[in-house]
Amino acid sequence: MPPSSKHAPWLQSAQHTIRLEAKAIGALESRIGAAFEQAVVQILEGTQNGGKLVFTGIGKSADVARKTVATLNSTGTAAAFLHAADALHGDLGLVSEGDVVMAVSKSGATAELIALLPMLQARDLNLMAMVGRPDSPIGRAAGVVLDVSVDQEACPYDLAPTTSSAAQLAMGDALAMALMEARGFSSDDFARHHPGGSLGRRLLLNVGDLLLPEHRVSVDPNAGLREVVMAVSQGRVGATAVLEGPTLTGIVTDGDLRRALERDPHTWSSLSAADVMQVTPHCLPADTRAIDALDVLESHRISQILVTDENGAFSGFVHLHQLMDAGIR
Repeated sequence: MPPSSKHAPWLQSAQHTIRLEAKAIGALESRIGAAFEQAVVQILEGTQNGGKLVFTGIGKSADVARKTVATLNSTGTAAAFLHAADALHGDLGLVSEGDVVMAVSKSGATAELIALLPMLQARDLNLMAMVGRPDSPIGRAAGVVLDVSVDQEACPYDLAPTTSSAAQLAMGDALAMALMEARGFSSDDFARHHPGGSLGRRLLLNVGDLLLPEHRVSVDPNAGLREVVMAVSQGRVGATAVLEGPTLTGIVTDGDLRRALERDPHTWSSLSAADVMQVTPHCLPADTRAIDALDVLESHRISQILVTDENGAFSGFVHLHQLMDAGIR
């Protein structure tokens, strides 16, 4: 087992890798210029006219391309991945007229990509390149070049793609975010692309979706303390609404009941809901996102909140535990 010390060579190697990759990614900022802008404009035009953005590559560059395609699709840009070797054996049918093709290569001289170039150039499409050598065969063939060159790999033999892959990933993310911003992709759009899992629940789940019939408990302002206690127990949310007809006038929580019992015991029998209720309770419309409701409860340090319909009428309670159990965080 390697020695456990902050001076161990393998720890120093790990730290060196982080420094090199951070430096390489930082250097990309100065390359976000005319070529990058041209790429964004052409991709927007192509995808708005029914085309798609096709990433292609080999080896580690192919892995970067796959990840970038996933990010693009989830942020509103129609994208697909084409393995360069498979393209030479039938998969080139994935590429259509009007598409934009982004060739990813560290060297810019990948044999499979070079073999693919004539077939791409024969089609009516925009060919772009994300390469480590802009003056390479692939770079020279492309109409737009994104420069992802690095000084050296983190690999001690300057062989294994490490720093170069990090730079490619960062440039791919930069392109995806620029396209997302340029097309005005909103949080609602993002929600429609991510309906499943905790992310989908955070973006799509509203407090109205969590309402349960048994949590819709209320009492009249003139209800006695015993009736109030029974309502709070029945609802199992630690509170009851106070309604005068259809009008919400307040809330009584279990904390309000405890404070009421600190009064003179001789007054208990005469206390009503109106005597112990809070007249300005926290309320949320039913279409409030559940994640926002959770923030409200936590910021005010309360366990439940009243939910109202579009007319402001009481619809029920949502409890902190429901929000936590919904898996939105």
